[in-house]
Amino acid sequence: MSPQPSNSPSFCVHGHFYQPVREDPLTNEIPEEQGAAPYHDWNERIYAHCYAPNAELGNFERISFNIGPTLFTWLDLHHPETSEMIVTQERRNVERYGVGNAMAQAYHHTILPLARREDKITEVMWGIADFENRFHHTPQGMWLPETAADLQTLEVLADCGIQFTILAPWQAAVDSVDITHPYWVELPNNKRIVVFFYQPELSARISFDPGSTANADDFYNHILLPQFYGAPTDSAPKFVMMASDGELYGHHQPFRDKFLSRLTQYSGDGPRPTFPALWLQQNQPTHTMTIREKTSWSCHHGVLRWIGQCGCTPHGEWKTHLRQALNRIAEVVDAQYLAVVKPLLSDPWQLRHQYIRVLLGQLTLADLVELLVGRRLTEHQIIQLDLLLSAQHERQRMFTSCGWFFEDFDRIEPRNVVAYAAQAVWLTNLATGEDFSQKALGWLRPVESWVSGLRADVVFSDRLALTRKFFDRMQPSVWVPG
Repeated sequence: MSPQPSNSPSFCVHGHFYQPVREDPLTNEIPEEQGAAPYHDWNERIYAHCYAPNAELGNFERISFNIGPTLFTWLDLHHPETSEMIVTQERRNVERYGVGNAMAQAYHHTILPLARREDKITEVMWGIADFENRFHHTPQGMWLPETAADLQTLEVLADCGIQFTILAPWQAAVDSVDITHPYWVELPNNKRIVVFFYQPELSARISFDPGSTANADDFYNHILLPQFYGAPTDSAPKFVMMASDGELYGHHQPFRDKFLSRLTQYSGDGPRPTFPALWLQQNQPTHTMTIREKTSWSCHHGVLRWIGQCGCTPHGEWKTHLRQALNRIAEVVDAQYLAVVKPLLSDPWQLRHQYIRVLLGQLTLADLVELLVGRRLTEHQIIQLDLLLSAQHERQRMFTSCGWFFEDFDRIEPRNVVAYAAQAVWLTNLATGEDFSQKALGWLRPVESWVSGLRADVVFSDRLALTRKFFDRMQPSVWVPG
């Protein structure tokens, strides 16, 4: 059974499918991970437990979902048949209703309220372009990494054509919010965006209480159904959304892929499954809400988890130093980029925003530059821009939220963001001849693991040496910076 358009009571399950990038930053291959045995790595293990079973059960046709672009790229490379199953299931809804049940996601899982405006725009535009390239239609909704939001982030979404997003109820600027219908959030310049607030208790139960999801019929009748009765009461039909990490359906909770299949194929007289874009066809918001600035679903301290020490992750002093160091590295990478591109383009950031078309293989860099600049550049100029835009790609990757999510620095995720920084510094050096690696080492030195004592400047130095060797083999010997 597929979701049904309705102005009667309905429910929705949203699955946020994403994994921290585990590929080696240079080779883009995942090393063997012993903890994932009998599988080669954790991506393969989670794929076997979650992504493949849910696709085989048809769940991606009946839920609302987003899949992180970096994870989807891995699926495309290693399991293209499953990627195609997911896209095909979503396409059925587009063909049936004119709207799809998939949402886009900001590209690198960056905590957008902590990003500069131009970085917000790049991440959103890259996420939209990746979605359109894969699903062949424009996304109406976008999932914000960790649902982290501020007004400027929502403004960027609206400017880029996104119509709605999903937030936690404590991100609303009121102590109690009626989550049974969506809201308008008013934005500058007479714009607005729709926000759905998920039901927190139900979302927590499907995420962390295995007993609640042992039987889908019991969950529907005794846990979900009561949400549709009692206060608040009004004439508008009720919409109840549950949101969770998609990996819990079969990976974090074994067999919950089957629970999801059963729940979303309910055929009785009660509330039926739907998804946000379909709900909005007949149920536009009638109320307005403001949001709390710099908030998220996974940290009740706002976005403190990704910039310093909070109760969610003790011993987080290193996070402040890492954030400050990478911000300073970003500043010098950007300065070198702007020095080269400003004489060519009045809006140098537009080239970076559109660079996703090169990454997706839609255009060559030479063709993109000619399209934006209005003339063909020399081979030497294109090589220099190629290096600078590759550095910009690494500079975007180094703000992936996973680098700050956990308690300790000595993990693959924080080490990877430092590796991306090393690659951004080296590529900028190749392009311009400017070497600020020693400054970067000084900025990174205060970042230290409270468990092992590993320092970020040591990681940076090691990765820089590997990067130099790698690019010495890859780059043409005729290249002269400047």
